[in-house]
Amino acid sequence: MTTTILIWLSALSFLFYGVSYFTSQKLKDEFKRYGLAKFGPLTAVLEILGALGLLVGLQVSLILSVASGGLAVLMLLGFGVRMKIKDGFWLSLPSFLFMLLNAYLFYESLRAY
Repeated sequence: MTTTILIWLSALSFLFYGVSYFTSQKLKDEFKRYGLAKFGPLTAVLEILGALGLLVGLQVSLILSVASGGLAVLMLLGFGVRMKIKDGFWLSLPSFLFMLLNAYLFYESLRAY
């Protein structure tokens, strides 16, 4: 039950942020600030696909493994970027927490086999 709630939390968060990239200039400006403007659309699409994968993964554990593992790696890279540009602890914390959350979901999905 707890894992299901965490899957929904992560999926809705990534769906929201992925879609928001295409509707919010603020998020596009953030990618410019990171020096990664050309990767913004790709990141948003990966977030949306990851979110949908988490939801499908509620029924298909292989999809859950791929989606949660992919999102964990994506957030590890996001955390690394924030550290590189010296955003500091509080601005970097969400990417770190979502990395941990999806790494946990990945671990749990592998245990299901």
